[in-house]
Amino acid sequence: MCDLTNPIFTDPDKAREHLEKLHWPDGPVCRHCGNADPSRITKLAGQSTRPGVYKCNECEKPFSVTVGTAMERSKIPLNKWLLAMHLLMASKKGMSAHQIHRLLGITYQTAWFMCHRLREGMCDMSHTTTGGLGGANKVVEVDETYIGGKARNRAHREPAPKKAVLSLVERGGRVTSFHVANVTAKMVRPLIVTNANRASMLMSDESKIYTKLGKEFGNHGAVDHSANEYARLGGFIHINTAENFYSILKRGIYGIYHQVSEAHLHRYLAEFDFRYSNRCDLGFEDAARTEKALKGLEGKRLMYRQPREAAHA
Repeated sequence: MCDLTNPIFTDPDKAREHLEKLHWPDGPVCRHCGNADPSRITKLAGQSTRPGVYKCNECEKPFSVTVGTAMERSKIPLNKWLLAMHLLMASKKGMSAHQIHRLLGITYQTAWFMCHRLREGMCDMSHTTTGGLGGANKVVEVDETYIGGKARNRAHREPAPKKAVLSLVERGGRVTSFHVANVTAKMVRPLIVTNANRASMLMSDESKIYTKLGKEFGNHGAVDHSANEYARLGGFIHINTAENFYSILKRGIYGIYHQVSEAHLHRYLAEFDFRYSNRCDLGFEDAARTEKALKGLEGKRLMYRQPREAAHA
């Protein structure tokens, strides 16, 4: 549980102190050179200095807790950043930028870009450093779905082509999803073998793209959806976990966000992946989920125009 009347959601100074405790449990650490020696860090307290600024005596540079994060140089009060992140983490199917802008008293454009910054903090690929999802005696389900509207629901203009999404779901664990241009064996194999542990038991549907790929894993089971088969061997071979995740994803996109640009689809997928991978069944309540997402903002600054890249839509 998390109390929305908590001062960290109403007072910018309390919000900053909360972030400092979250990022620096043992005291300030220089964002520029990594110096953590308290005798070599000075807290600036001049009348013209904004609150929360420190100076590193090693590199001679000032820094604050937001430097090097998605909140760097933002004019939005920190308490509104924390409240926006909490609202996204506490809403199972997400919260639209329009709703954020009304609740926080900021413009829609600010709320939209703010939400995308927060989603950057939810991009969690830590499973790739631990061997991937699953492992020995564990099951990883793989499935694909398509995001987009239907032509029969449009009166005049044809809808945009549907976007393919591939998901790997560890049964009873985490999920990771990717937007792919085409669902082919050549396209999906690199994603699967780099994000799922080869010792896992891979479960899929009858699609031929998984037939050869399944031989690279500890075991491979498949159900035949075209024959109305959804589980067998006592309910062990199925991909219903992946289907359940897709039900949450689609309800969120169709019911909350309504329309998702292909350019930003990967960020929305990261949002739904993060909430599912840090759900209550895995020991994460709203407050813990929010704190983990805030920690993920470090090193993920998102600007309107990235250096040497095209402008963001």
